[in-house]
Amino acid sequence: MSKKKLPLFFDGAFGTYYLSRTSDEAPCEFANLNHPECVRAIHKEYIAAGCDAIKTNTFGANYLLCDDTHMIDQVIQAGYEIACDAVRGTDIQVFADIGYIRTDNDDVEQEYLRIVRKFISLGAENFLFETLGEYTPIIKAIAEIKRRLPEAFVIVSFAVSQDGYSKRGYYYKDLLAQSAENKDIDAIGLNCVCGPSHLCNLMKQVGATIKILSAMPNAGYPSSINGRVVFESNAQYFAGKLVEMYACGVDIVGGCCGTTPEHLRLAIQQIKQSGLRQSPAAGAALKSGGQPLAAVPAAKTAGAGGPASSRKLIAVELDPPADYDCGWLLQAAEQLKFYDADMITLADSPLSRVRADSIMTAARVKREIGIDVLPHLSCRDKNHIAIKAGLLGAAFEGINKVLVVTGDPLMQVDQRKTAGVFTFNSFDLIAYINSMNSQVFVDSPFTIGGALNINAKNFSSELARAKKKIDRGASILLTQPIFSRQAVDNYLLAKETLSCSILAGILPVAGYKNALFLINEVSGIEIPSHILDQLKEKSPEETRKISLEFSMGFIDQVYEKADGFYIMTPLKKVEIVTSIINVLRRREQ
Repeated sequence: MSKKKLPLFFDGAFGTYYLSRTSDEAPCEFANLNHPECVRAIHKEYIAAGCDAIKTNTFGANYLLCDDTHMIDQVIQAGYEIACDAVRGTDIQVFADIGYIRTDNDDVEQEYLRIVRKFISLGAENFLFETLGEYTPIIKAIAEIKRRLPEAFVIVSFAVSQDGYSKRGYYYKDLLAQSAENKDIDAIGLNCVCGPSHLCNLMKQVGATIKILSAMPNAGYPSSINGRVVFESNAQYFAGKLVEMYACGVDIVGGCCGTTPEHLRLAIQQIKQSGLRQSPAAGAALKSGGQPLAAVPAAKTAGAGGPASSRKLIAVELDPPADYDCGWLLQAAEQLKFYDADMITLADSPLSRVRADSIMTAARVKREIGIDVLPHLSCRDKNHIAIKAGLLGAAFEGINKVLVVTGDPLMQVDQRKTAGVFTFNSFDLIAYINSMNSQVFVDSPFTIGGALNINAKNFSSELARAKKKIDRGASILLTQPIFSRQAVDNYLLAKETLSCSILAGILPVAGYKNALFLINEVSGIEIPSHILDQLKEKSPEETRKISLEFSMGFIDQVYEKADGFYIMTPLKKVEIVTSIINVLRRREQ
């Protein structure tokens, strides 16, 4: 581990302070090229406030800033040179500031590598990875730093909300524990999102760690005044909270959004005067948690690719009502329970058309019908606050299973008036719930389900996505409906490849018009022409028999390997679904 004289006093915010001084709403990183004198002056103000370390104005200097790599390199070089010029003749340290690159692009690790190599070429020896939402993407970049500069000093700092969860859904103690295990990281901590009081509370709960601890909170929580984000002036209060964190074992302190040189001047002054120091906060030592859950008990398998249990788990999907009349839904659920379905799944506003909340609907079905439920939880409409609130409510109702889905996108016409939230993608949401299982839902953790598209044209890519979901905490997958021999083959391949239970999706055909709709408007669905011909001008009973035979044809092809079946009710035709269940249960006798 590289050595630093401690405590180490960092500067505060650059972006919000620059905006307050200039009213320039362009990304502040461009000021390195357009207003270098202003950037230098801000660095000088923090140095005058007593800071031992300043960050380069390069937080957002990555390919999300612009798609011109040469321009990004110019911003990084100018930012580093301005900072070095500002500290010339002093012993103030310059840290290469590398912000979180939030993207699902496969090349994000390469972008981090490219950035650190640029800083190394400029002579950087100190690095701060800050406001991170996850740990894994920076590992290679940090290894590269230490390979080329063994004495470099590396700080890794995560951004989490008041409840300790990052935007990617990871719990802060898990993130810090993972970082603490990396020999190439010298200091770990938290910054941004939280104000000083909440960040102080989180740091007090960290417990023992072999790493140096860092804390750089926001000034507080901003207000919006005339369209501008404004932080209240609270430098004295902020300073007191930094003293409190220092007293509990935090050796690197600084500020994030909303802080100014005055915040840091008072904090540094009070820490030096306090003389307070305790051992690190009480509590268990940091250790990684969040192991994936076991599969749903009723769908146990003998291992990947092995024969499934003789009793197949049967889950049936019903759509919540589009109004407040729940009568048909409850009647259908009761009928399905009578025919020995194991579980009712409730969709979350499918096709982006508003329906009753899936968790609340599931709670009513569970209470009144007494059947197990699996509400779908879409990433589309809720931020992490609403998602956690919904899961807490589900837990109150005894619901401990959830199917995580991305959610159908909004129709183009709707996008003029509203937009999807998408705080999480499905991987992040699975990780978020899995992390809460080890922190919030310890006594009754959620079984987390995910979707598997067996109709994907590039199924190897879909398998990779499924493995990622399993790694994040999913323990059961539900597939899209099987409508082709290729889908059957893909399901069997998934069973050989993936280490979790997989329910085979079955969507019975409700009739001739429904079949035409599926063929022409739903991607990946194939219905043979002879089945289509058979459905023409048939009575409801004749249609039920044809649909049953068609669905059972696919069920038979996967039956031996299947953990169970996920049957989607077509157009409220519950009688078709009960016919399928009846055949399956008789087969098990």
